[in-house]
Amino acid sequence: MTPKELETALAQTLEDRRLSGGEKRALGESLRASNLNEQQRALVRAQAFELARRAVADPKGKEVIDWLEEVNKLLLPQNEPVRTASNEAFFSPGNDCAYRIIDLLAAAERTADLCVFTIADDRLSAAILGAHRRRVKVRIISDNDKSYDAGSDIEEFRRAGIPVHLDCGPDHMHHKFAVFDSRLLMTGSFNWTRSASALNQENIIVSNDARLVEPFMREFEALWGKMAC
Repeated sequence: MTPKELETALAQTLEDRRLSGGEKRALGESLRASNLNEQQRALVRAQAFELARRAVADPKGKEVIDWLEEVNKLLLPQNEPVRTASNEAFFSPGNDCAYRIIDLLAAAERTADLCVFTIADDRLSAAILGAHRRRVKVRIISDNDKSYDAGSDIEEFRRAGIPVHLDCGPDHMHHKFAVFDSRLLMTGSFNWTRSASALNQENIIVSNDARLVEPFMREFEALWGKMAC
């Protein structure tokens, strides 16, 4: 199944606010047949959480959470160990970089500090907004010139209430890094755009090595303090 077909299947199972035994078997078979890798499973998890967030305001909100728990069990079986990052590398063209970033945003619990030259991939923007709606403290530093590009989502983030600081100077803020929960670093050449996934030779590295995480945290705070556009 394609990602869109999986999202449609998830939405159909949520219509009656429960995941029946038959639906669970059918969805489980579809997931197994799709042979999703870790990053693709993360994207489906993000879709499930987004569907649940839209429905949770319903008077039957508790039933939505029950549905979400059952779906999550299919995507993260209890007998499957949860992998924690040490040092990982991902490359494009292809979706590996984008899917890993989506996974990191979906897993963030407290903070997501994003220092990125340009953000114009709607998949990544949706994951950022999703983290913000989960009350993750998101902060974004970006380049002022790129914020005016067609497809840039910077103003959408601001409208959503996410704090954004832009580089006001004549030169570019060209970083592409992020720190999640003060313990996990993502950095590399990868621009957060569709063309970076589809066409460009790019890379990201993900690490929980404190010797790398801490200097990037200090750099983020330094830039945050001096970029106020």
